[in-house]
Amino acid sequence: MNTLTFPILKLLSDGKFHSGEAIATQFNVSRTSVWNALQYAEKLGVEVFSVRGRGYKLPQPVTLLDEQLILRTIGEQGNWLSLEIHDHLASTNSHLMQNVSAQRHATCVAANLQTQGRGRRGRSWQAGLGSSLTFSLLWRFQCGAAALSGLSLAIGVALMRALHILGIQQAQLKWPNDILIDREKLAGILIEVQGDMDGPSTAVIGIGINLHLPENIKKQIDQPVTDLNSVSNQSIDPNLLLSILLVQLANVLKEFEQNGLMNLSGEWTKHHAYHLQQVRMLMPDGREVHGIVQGITEDGTLLVETESGLQKFISGEISVRGV
Repeated sequence: MNTLTFPILKLLSDGKFHSGEAIATQFNVSRTSVWNALQYAEKLGVEVFSVRGRGYKLPQPVTLLDEQLILRTIGEQGNWLSLEIHDHLASTNSHLMQNVSAQRHATCVAANLQTQGRGRRGRSWQAGLGSSLTFSLLWRFQCGAAALSGLSLAIGVALMRALHILGIQQAQLKWPNDILIDREKLAGILIEVQGDMDGPSTAVIGIGINLHLPENIKKQIDQPVTDLNSVSNQSIDPNLLLSILLVQLANVLKEFEQNGLMNLSGEWTKHHAYHLQQVRMLMPDGREVHGIVQGITEDGTLLVETESGLQKFISGEISVRGV
């Protein structure tokens, strides 16, 4: 880790050229040290333009996460929250999972740059500096892990509420844990649970939302994707987005603790992109099941009407390709 890298990247976050000499003077280091720091940034996947006679710049301005600004925006509602903002983490979920028992309830860890993010079914989550909001929230439950089967759907409801507050009305849900716009993926949820099936349990809720994906990242993703920059009439500050999300997550998690999905299932179904539609269910063992989505149960199970009757799915992936 080069300790100069992120201080310099914060300086470059305005998207303007800064000469190597000016940067070196500001940080009281040699120009070689500046060059080495930015070489390390490129190893992390951060694109930095270098032009002889003009200096260094990022491809576009970047709004970095600011812990104090986020806490001020949440206000008194954030008294429950323990917030950590990191310049760089391999994975926010892995960071929290490393020592779950020592973490405070309602700890949120966010990273300006996440380089080894994970999605469902072993996929990786592609993110770059300023291109995605990536964070994880640790939440302790008195119920056992067995009672958390519908949690990802509840989290989806919280994301929908937050996006609506920001004016993103066209977002939809995809069972069990994606957010879509026009069938293109905007956000994903990854939940990891630790604890007894019947006793107290802890969930680490990882969320990634595409903010402004450059073409080089889009090319690394194996499905159609979109970002907030493409679908919003205004530039969305990730600090405001995270503030709103955390408030909505807390509201939904408290509701889920009390009643499970019971009071949230109607809201979830209303926003499901594939409700009452013909789909293919792609199963982990390679099988395919065709049918029409009928809804969800109160534990988050998907109900699909097939040729052999109503079937319940607790795993698998919805696809409409080839239907």
